[in-house]
Amino acid sequence: MSAETRFNSVFRDGLFEGQVALVTGGGTGIGRCIAHELASLGAKVLIAGRRPEPLESTVGEIRASGGDAEHVVLNIREEDEVDRTLRELVETHGPIELLVNNAGGQFASPASMIRPKGWRAVIDTNLNGTWFVTHATFTHSFSRQRRGSVVSIVADMWNGFPGMAHTGAARAGVVNLTQTLAIEWASSGVRVNAVAPGFVLSSGLKNYPPQIQAMAAEVMLQNPSGRVGTESEVSAAVVFLLSPAAAYISGATLRVDGAASLQKQPLVPMVKHDNIPAWDGFHLAADLPEVFRQS
Repeated sequence: MSAETRFNSVFRDGLFEGQVALVTGGGTGIGRCIAHELASLGAKVLIAGRRPEPLESTVGEIRASGGDAEHVVLNIREEDEVDRTLRELVETHGPIELLVNNAGGQFASPASMIRPKGWRAVIDTNLNGTWFVTHATFTHSFSRQRRGSVVSIVADMWNGFPGMAHTGAARAGVVNLTQTLAIEWASSGVRVNAVAPGFVLSSGLKNYPPQIQAMAAEVMLQNPSGRVGTESEVSAAVVFLLSPAAAYISGATLRVDGAASLQKQPLVPMVKHDNIPAWDGFHLAADLPEVFRQS
């Protein structure tokens, strides 16, 4: 298979040969990229999400690249559905050893304008859904096999999350959950970590109104790296934490943000530069909004 038709991973071929990976929200955005990379490294990838169309499309892409993938329609907010689906997946495909909690969603809004329904929807997806999937995977696979690795995608919410209070609260909850499970499940051979992307060029940006996109395109460049991140850079962090190279790492949240979360912009203005080149090994990277291509 040529480099042009498969994921150009920095990790060795066959790294996850014979292992089963579950990626929630794997049909689009960062999850799609992670699914491609895991499959390129030999894993059988199960991609879960609510909408069948993007799932089927991503599975087709992975198979065309020589990888092994299946999709399952799943609403991670529904506890009983999650438990039943995970049990069936393990019965059909064997033990799940790699879990990536990528599914999530939010919308931009001042905190004072967030209505209870919107608040609950974001918390149910980003926090409760992550817990339901993680717990069911532990119950039906990890605890029985005495091994497993979890990586949850969170966010840069270290200094609060103005404009998205709901997802900031939910993601902070996942970080704390990650730390707790790393201790409680260690004796079961399970490692639990998280990855916190900063400003990343992903297809999810298309879901925001044009004015939010324009503002983001300007703000995103004002960080120590002088650029935005790629889906591949987030995926590489996830793969590292899932891999044996991270065997002594658990309970950690790896920030993939070009040091943006450490920045004190009002005190230390950043000089525009292009001295930290990007890595983008995803051969099917998203077609981005025009405003980001210009920047």
